[in-house]
Amino acid sequence: MAAQRRLRPNGPVRFVVAKEPLNESWSRILGPESQSAWPRSIQKLPNESEKNLMKKFLQLISDCLTDVGEIMPWDLEERLQANPELLVVDVREPYEYDAMHIEGSLCVPRGILESACEWDYEETIPELVRARQREVVVVCRSGYRSVLAAFSLMVLGYENVVSLKTGLRGWNDYEQPLLDAAGEPVDIEVADDYFTSRVREDQLSPK
Repeated sequence: MAAQRRLRPNGPVRFVVAKEPLNESWSRILGPESQSAWPRSIQKLPNESEKNLMKKFLQLISDCLTDVGEIMPWDLEERLQANPELLVVDVREPYEYDAMHIEGSLCVPRGILESACEWDYEETIPELVRARQREVVVVCRSGYRSVLAAFSLMVLGYENVVSLKTGLRGWNDYEQPLLDAAGEPVDIEVADDYFTSRVREDQLSPK
């Protein structure tokens, strides 16, 4: 049964059955001029044909890669040796970072990245704000979140930023060191097991 939505125009409360996009319902009931008063995100709700054109996750990554550069784990090793000022930004969640991370990397969870690199927010990370002219390499578990994060940093004015292709999984495969929250080295086999993808049955595409 179609959901019902209650709208409050100038007059009595009306009930409409949501058989059409919400922005079209709003316009039909109150008139075309009402569109300007409706939230912009609702004004642009996609219709059914547009929904079929929506990008999937890997397509979004691919689009970002037209602007974002990537380096391999051995490239990062060389860059770290050549440039002590290089900043490694780890955009995984704090619990992931605590489990294992590259020594000296900065933990900036993807969810707060944009506000973390600006002054005057609770999420502000001063070292990141000051890094716009530094060489920055963004890392995550497998190299996908880091592409999205690197793209955001580029838009926000970071001049020299790339993403680590294959992520920390590839870094570990290349047998490069990782540290735990206590600063102790993480065994390669332990890290390999940690980075192994585990998709539950309920997370798989319906057949």
